[in-house]
Amino acid sequence: MSNPLLEAHRFPPFSRIQPEHVEPAFDRLLAESRAELETLLADPPAGWALVERLEAIDDLLSQAWSPVSHMNSVVNSEPLREAYNAVLPKLTEYHTELGQNRRLYQAFKGLAESDEFSGLDQAQQQLVHNALRDFHLSGVDLPEAKKRRFGELKQRLSKLGSQFSENVLDATQGWTKHFSDAAPLQGLPENALAQAAQAARQQELEGYLITLEFPSYFAVMTFADNRDLRREVYEAFCTRASDQGPQGGRWDNSEAIDEILRLRHELAQLLGYENYAAYSLATKMAESTDQVVGFLNDLAHKSRPVAQAEYRELAGFARQAGVERLEAWDIGYFGEKLRQQRYALSQEELRPYFPVDRVLPGMFAVVQRLYGIEIQEEQADQLWHSDARLFRIERDGQPLGYFYLDLYARSHKRGGAWMDECRVRRRLEDGSVQLPVAYLVCNFNAPVGETPALLTHTEVSTLFHEFGHGLHHLLTRIEWAGVSGINGVAWDAVELPSQFLENWCWEPEALALISGHYQTGEPLPAELLERMLAARNFQAGMMMVRQLEFSLFDFLLHRDYRPEPATDVQALLDRVRAEVSVVTPPAFNRFQHSFSHIFAGGYAAGYYSYKWAEVLSADAFSRFEEEGIFNPETGRAFEQAILAQGGAREAMDLFVAFRGREPRVDALLRHTGITAATQEAP
Repeated sequence: MSNPLLEAHRFPPFSRIQPEHVEPAFDRLLAESRAELETLLADPPAGWALVERLEAIDDLLSQAWSPVSHMNSVVNSEPLREAYNAVLPKLTEYHTELGQNRRLYQAFKGLAESDEFSGLDQAQQQLVHNALRDFHLSGVDLPEAKKRRFGELKQRLSKLGSQFSENVLDATQGWTKHFSDAAPLQGLPENALAQAAQAARQQELEGYLITLEFPSYFAVMTFADNRDLRREVYEAFCTRASDQGPQGGRWDNSEAIDEILRLRHELAQLLGYENYAAYSLATKMAESTDQVVGFLNDLAHKSRPVAQAEYRELAGFARQAGVERLEAWDIGYFGEKLRQQRYALSQEELRPYFPVDRVLPGMFAVVQRLYGIEIQEEQADQLWHSDARLFRIERDGQPLGYFYLDLYARSHKRGGAWMDECRVRRRLEDGSVQLPVAYLVCNFNAPVGETPALLTHTEVSTLFHEFGHGLHHLLTRIEWAGVSGINGVAWDAVELPSQFLENWCWEPEALALISGHYQTGEPLPAELLERMLAARNFQAGMMMVRQLEFSLFDFLLHRDYRPEPATDVQALLDRVRAEVSVVTPPAFNRFQHSFSHIFAGGYAAGYYSYKWAEVLSADAFSRFEEEGIFNPETGRAFEQAILAQGGAREAMDLFVAFRGREPRVDALLRHTGITAATQEAP
């Protein structure tokens, strides 16, 4: 049987990859990689040539694993899940072996101390420094017994992370509510009703189907007049994969959370760190755990009074409507009503002006003007789903890279939005350059019948965010995989390019490019634009403290965790909420059980990165405000200083190279309106 995962391809042959291909392919690839590594270390090539050979070995594995991992997220099935989970521990074991290989470590150490090192360029030197750091973080210095324990911890943690993610997906898919007619769904806009009807038809049902996919959940929480329905859907959503709610105990992540925290703490201490938060900072910009907590508390101190005033106003507005006690399932609903009253503006009113087939080319036009690049759609016959598309990015007729786009929510697809690597830019051993390829994934409402996919302005911002990540990966000029694109970038700086690009969603000159009524093509009317811009910072304080709640919970959980007696996760979350938040969720809320960013993703003790990088992105954008939002010289300066450099230099050095100084928080507070609100407060 031919195995597509063992064949060389320009792009992954997604439609040919079957679950039965996965484990045999990786058994062979891992055996070959180990054998090649042994041969390499028996007679290692001099200096940098060793790095080139290692990158070639790693790239073969990456090119096979990337489509498997991606398909596990976007077209999940039980056979594919089993195959993925069969290979995951084998890959973890292999990478742990690499990280603890003393001969390999000594080879890198020898390179760093050699005369050749001074002749390497900045990117090459940074890669070597990062590699030496990562050897230590992989336990290369540990005695054998502790090395084995480190390997066991990594194995178990990778399995638990996958299990956590699967439980959230299954719990999300596992709850629906069917209605034979639309009467109980009063208040939902036409677009949301059409999506609910389409969801019912896909399940061979008459009427309407509400699900826990985010577009469906968000529509109910924002527009459904039926308060009991809002509460029911809220409870189902915020108790996913927990011991509470309608599915309580079925896909419960409680034990996984406790074990993940205990094993992370043990792993950090095994390497000599006091806690997992301190361990995580070894690869971040922040210099200490106190600095991170101080940063978050300072933002909370500035933001919470604004959030409290916003909440009091919202509660008063709800009382006028007859709701004496504002509950968590009322926040979005009355927030939308208050926005409409104050600004005569609804996200749904904006939706017809943001059809995907106008937003996409408009977004491409924005980055074309910023960076002088062109984006064209490619024909691709090897895709994982009919929703997927492939695009080429080029400059002066020369391709720079490619990206896949998968925009719509569906069954068996992980929720949220993300960018991931398919191929990384690197110089091949024959001297040619492998171009980068990215995955860009969102979960928007799909087209219904003849009506195209229509986005809210918030969803447009999400698309720009992920495309910002994609440009970081695609516009890199670095040719060594370890520091190319997002690789080697400090985790608390990796959100800079993504949050930075979101700013153009609010600029009238850019909005003219990305908006146009899906039926008439007319641009966003001036008065509607004015209302949208006026409402930009509506409840910005409440949104700020919500993100600070998540960030502080994550960081304090990993900094202050104690195994004996085990830290009470819920109690810690309740304490953070009491100190930072303005909305008190009901006792059954189990937000942490679906907090995949920190329990199944790369953001453990790093969720603060969103706020940290938001300071960087707001300050970086302020230069465009000063010099012109489409100033091509400023755009190329950002590309050359930030996007092109990848992880070749320290993140702070790159920021200073662009901005001429270290970052300041002022621009973020100004953009969110918090500075003005604080100054206006009595």
